[in-house]
Amino acid sequence: MLGNTFGRLFRVTACGESYGCTQDANGERYGGALAVICDGVPAGMELSRDEIQAELDRRRPGTSPVDSPRLETDQCEIFSGIFEGKTTGAPVGILIRNVDTEDIHIQQYRAVKDVIRPGHAEYTYRAKYDEYADWCGAGRASGRETCVRVAAGALAKKILARDGIEVIGYVKELHGIKMRDGMSFDEIRANRDKNDIRCPDLEAAERMVQRALEVKEQGDTVGGIVELLARNVPPGLGEPVFDKLDATLAHALLSIPAVKGVEFGDGFGLALKKGSEANDIPYLDGDVIRFRTNHSGGIDGGISNGETIVVRMVVKPTSTISIDQDSVNMATLEPTVLSAITRRDAQICGRAVPVGEAMMAITLLDHLMMWKGYDAVSKVQHKLPWRPAGS
Repeated sequence: MLGNTFGRLFRVTACGESYGCTQDANGERYGGALAVICDGVPAGMELSRDEIQAELDRRRPGTSPVDSPRLETDQCEIFSGIFEGKTTGAPVGILIRNVDTEDIHIQQYRAVKDVIRPGHAEYTYRAKYDEYADWCGAGRASGRETCVRVAAGALAKKILARDGIEVIGYVKELHGIKMRDGMSFDEIRANRDKNDIRCPDLEAAERMVQRALEVKEQGDTVGGIVELLARNVPPGLGEPVFDKLDATLAHALLSIPAVKGVEFGDGFGLALKKGSEANDIPYLDGDVIRFRTNHSGGIDGGISNGETIVVRMVVKPTSTISIDQDSVNMATLEPTVLSAITRRDAQICGRAVPVGEAMMAITLLDHLMMWKGYDAVSKVQHKLPWRPAGS
């Protein structure tokens, strides 16, 4: 299986499934873990398990009425790349063991392993890997694999902070309920984790929670929009043509399960504007070039321009619902009806926030390392002055 490594200089390689891959003498599955290897971590940086655990706690299920009651604690173990509390320059390895592996859940999946769950990956994984595809809890296609992305993202955030770069995310919209416009970066950061939905507009968040609970009572689920901001990104990040910053960010975010769309700045709203309305006009702030607006989302020509990077991702409704759905049995090639077999999130937007932050941080760090590497060997030094916004 390819596609489990992301990045060039800051390289993240992940493995593991929803329920694990060990078997007892009778062939029953149990236990297991997920793991991630982060290569490119600089030496001499203080790093503790608690720093990574704090991010994992924001993603884990079973913490509110609007997410899955699955009882995964997502406790991480750093097993390599650390000596006496500091990074050694070797790859940092992080392990997260599966603990919610009761046989009853495995048997529920076994009973319908040949039935296509609408919105899930049973059919496409079977088409690619035949009967060898992991059917238990969606295996590698499970949203559970994102916990190792969050672990790697915690590491990336810490390294980015050394350059003053900060990444935050929040739920901007849930099933048509939108947060108010005009909230500052600091206000968003202060309020976004104060509710189960992770919306910084506390009044809108209350309505979002109620909507999710109402739909949950109907056996259904809802989706929404997560917005991500990266502040103090210097101008110059991104590679021309195929490895543009927005292109690789889109790659990173669209690799997240349930994400079905990405836009930057004004995004699809630019289709409604004239060029005179869409262009970001530059001006001089002392000796530094800034832009009066940010319709482009902080990226021009695939390269960062020094303004806040703004990107939104569409998170579809949770595919597992408690409503009977028509389906097909892939083994018998007969139509069937799929009834709800397992637990579900009424919405996954709140839990998708730390995942989106992680993939954005990993991507920005990779580009920052490439940019610094180029600058270190180039005879043409950076000439244009720049400083973080507000400094």
